[in-house]
Amino acid sequence: MVSAAPHPLQSERLAALRAYEVLDTDPEREFDEIVRLAGAICGKPITLISLVDKDRQWFKSEQGLGVPQTPLSQSICSHALLTDDFLEIPDTLADPRTADNPLCQGEDGLRFYAGALLITPDNLPIGTLCVLDRKPGELTPLQRDTLRVLAGQIMSRLELRKALNHAAMLRHEVDHRVKNSLQSLSSLVRLASRRAKHEETVEALSTLNSRIDAVARLHEELYRTDAGPVVDLGHYIENLTRHLAKLAPANVAVKVQTEKLPVASAQAVAVGTLINEFVANSFKHAFPDGQEGTVRVTAERGSQDDTICLICEDDGIGLPDLADSSDGGLGMQIAAVISAELQGELNIHTNADGLRISIEFTIAERHRQGG
Repeated sequence: MVSAAPHPLQSERLAALRAYEVLDTDPEREFDEIVRLAGAICGKPITLISLVDKDRQWFKSEQGLGVPQTPLSQSICSHALLTDDFLEIPDTLADPRTADNPLCQGEDGLRFYAGALLITPDNLPIGTLCVLDRKPGELTPLQRDTLRVLAGQIMSRLELRKALNHAAMLRHEVDHRVKNSLQSLSSLVRLASRRAKHEETVEALSTLNSRIDAVARLHEELYRTDAGPVVDLGHYIENLTRHLAKLAPANVAVKVQTEKLPVASAQAVAVGTLINEFVANSFKHAFPDGQEGTVRVTAERGSQDDTICLICEDDGIGLPDLADSSDGGLGMQIAAVISAELQGELNIHTNADGLRISIEFTIAERHRQGG
């Protein structure tokens, strides 16, 4: 049997194939649909997406053959790799490359083969989209061109998969570095706090560390939910408040009411920062001497379809000195900064029955239709 010679760039070709991380993966509808379409257009009973590995050819999708792979020694596709972009063998028993191939022998042997190469952007062939028959035959020019086009579609999907995998890897690396940096910064602040001699310095460093912890929690939540440019603010707030509730004093309950609200990630971060500040402030100041109470967070559609209203409130003792942000609590200044970032309208109300802040802001334009 005449086996195909290794490709001139065999090492590079195999490395390119493995970079797609597709070998031995489960069947996928998008590839199966291409295979069915190719078989229907070419009028052949067997269609394969064949990826030529070091010692085998593995089928990402197959129709009509009934096996997931064959040894490289029986591979017709390995001969196709040595052509420019297409190989057609009208009668395998009449071609010296395939005449004694065991797959081509007998009454049910494969007698016809046509394959369009799967070629990487670096011009390395990794396999074929091929059609086969158990009788000799020939494709029309239109059928050959169709196979080439569909082979290109397969490569586009593999390239997209590789790009997404690479992006996920980079995101994981960035996440790891951010978490390490935040942990290091938090450790330095705690060390400085232990060495501080003045109460005001200790209080300021404690406040700073709470900000760092808040950023770390926000980062973790956005990463955990795999948030991209758009975040479901309702889901995000529910998860964030669930975490904050675990930190609540035994005498304080945390309740949340929200709905599906698609917003930009940056808006979610700003909202999350404000919620964290408010809830932490309420835990610290609103319920002295074990007083029982509730902190509520509400996010809902605002007065207009393209606006969101965020309400944070508690039923504690209120903060008459709210405008003074020097005590390390929430402070009007912090709320005002976040409101400005959201380009929203801020309202703050406090009395003996508790503290309430609300911000109504417009959803970033490109994210409005997701609701």
